[in-house]
Amino acid sequence: MAEYGEWNRKGAVLSDVTAEKEYGVTRDFIVEGIRTGRLEYRDGSVWGSPYLRILRSQLEPYIAAELGAEYLASRKHKTELRDIDKQIAELKKKLTALQARRAVLTGGEPAATTKKRATR
Repeated sequence: MAEYGEWNRKGAVLSDVTAEKEYGVTRDFIVEGIRTGRLEYRDGSVWGSPYLRILRSQLEPYIAAELGAEYLASRKHKTELRDIDKQIAELKKKLTALQARRAVLTGGEPAATTKKRATR
């Protein structure tokens, strides 16, 4: 049974589509967990498209029990690696824009070269 307020906690609930992306499980796998009583769910709908909301705290042990702890760990690592790569790409894009702006402000100096101050 879910704890009080768990459905409202940020990151504690995910949709069946997000579970497919993060953990590589199908909707049928989730529905089977609901039918066996191991997963609680709530119905949701966005623009008329229905989806299932499930608790992460129940889904992870269910995946570990059915598919193995190694599978769960590898999927979590892949998801974290994907997020890190995404953040790195965003930062590289931002750095390129900042270097271009810096070059414009400094009078057209090459963006890769930086001048160091002489220490006294």
